[in-house]
Amino acid sequence: MLRYLTAGESHGKALIAILEGMPAGLKLDTKLIDKELKRRQQGYGRGKRMEIESDKVEILSGIRKGVTIGSPIAVAIKNKDFKIDKLGSVVCPRPGHADLAGMIKYATIDARDILERSSARETAARVAIGAVCKIFLSEFKIVVFSHTKYIGDIEADVEELSLKTIKQKISNSCLNCADRSSESLMKHRIDQAKKSGDTLGGGFEVIGLNIMPGLGSHVHYDRKIDARLALELMSIQAIKGVEFGVGFLGTQLPGSEFHDEIILKGKVLTRRTNNAGGIEGGITNGEPLRVSCAMKPIATLMNPLLSVDMRTGKVKKASTERSDVCALPAASVVAENVSAFVLAQAILEKFGGDSMKEIKRRM
Repeated sequence: MLRYLTAGESHGKALIAILEGMPAGLKLDTKLIDKELKRRQQGYGRGKRMEIESDKVEILSGIRKGVTIGSPIAVAIKNKDFKIDKLGSVVCPRPGHADLAGMIKYATIDARDILERSSARETAARVAIGAVCKIFLSEFKIVVFSHTKYIGDIEADVEELSLKTIKQKISNSCLNCADRSSESLMKHRIDQAKKSGDTLGGGFEVIGLNIMPGLGSHVHYDRKIDARLALELMSIQAIKGVEFGVGFLGTQLPGSEFHDEIILKGKVLTRRTNNAGGIEGGITNGEPLRVSCAMKPIATLMNPLLSVDMRTGKVKKASTERSDVCALPAASVVAENVSAFVLAQAILEKFGGDSMKEIKRRM
């Protein structure tokens, strides 16, 4: 079974990830992994940390001469900003972060012990793992990408655009947005938030193309592919909601308008619509995967909210840490890559095999 584990803190020596279960015979180009890591660092509204780090992956095991050999793949991403032992204590927990809940759980009055691991810096390790999975998916012509739907109260107008057009238009966007006029308004909104010491959230959509039907299963709760995708996506820092296809808006429609009619085009079964987002009964149905995520505003504010000093019990302003104003485009890149992991995992479960040749033969 394909699975992974990550380790590392925001200001520790490095982030580490181990991916187990990737078959032998997959050519791994580290430039493609580094490209995904760079995409995670970009985006209008990012903080100073992104100017310090230039993330690159170091593969420690699992490949020989650039090809996987079937053993666990271990990767490392070094932190240039390594100073965890020199950083001061954080005693005024920040509302919206894991600070206070983590301090209670782990019996500490120093939120530094919590925030170093709960930081979204951890997602760099997951992007590296997901990038390997994207390379695996590309062997089967499967493409996973994302785009920004809205930031704050500014919504992108993409309803009339095809998925192919959306993919083309986001390539040169600093906000991963396919609507240039809305992107300008989003940037202005981010600038306003920065001036006032505030932050912004928003929503994005992950799209998967050329996914074969039959991934996942209806027979057990933990084999439903939408449930597994939701788990991975909800585990991304600051994600507060996940919906498939038309999602919650679909609940306002009658069944006759919501469900996707099955039609024949020649000898091919297809659908008139894709309101289900490519998944029915926990199984991919051959239509494009469409899953949207809602991201809350970043919880570290430069104009902080009220908190309590855990040493003295006095009301004070919450602590501040170097942070982003808006990290939605970065979160969408993370979401692409964790989705790629779930799809790769499901393909390996369905077709099996210890080498790429065997999997392709079975498929």
